[in-house]
Amino acid sequence: MSRPDPVPAKGWCALSALHGRIEARIERALQAEHGLSVREFSVLDVLSEQHDGDGGHFRMTQLSDAVVLSQSATTRLVNRLEERGLLTRYLCPTDRRGIYTNVTKAGHALLETARPTHDAALRDALDAAEQRPELAPLVSAVRALEPAG
Repeated sequence: MSRPDPVPAKGWCALSALHGRIEARIERALQAEHGLSVREFSVLDVLSEQHDGDGGHFRMTQLSDAVVLSQSATTRLVNRLEERGLLTRYLCPTDRRGIYTNVTKAGHALLETARPTHDAALRDALDAAEQRPELAPLVSAVRALEPAG
């Protein structure tokens, strides 16, 4: 009987470790500087990309998929951000059953002040992870995805 190939499991463990390290570093930085969690930043960031054209607004299920949370967790997070005055909701003008969520001026301001903190923490986390031989190939892959500029 042949043994299963351990490479996918090792690769998944490395990917999971890289993700955990990055998320923890960004979480600490955002909380310390802006009182914002990684998930809150992600929701504000995703929603800030909306527009008024066709398909320009996210439905809650699309937002859940984009920030990798369950629909109920996304709803609770949106509620908290709305209570903080960072988001607002209104009825879709063409479909009264739909509810849109927009980033407020305060939300945009917080997102813009938090973005450099987020990006610096991400760079720091990648730099630190790159020093670990088991994570270096994944860091290279992540960096290869960055747009040229």
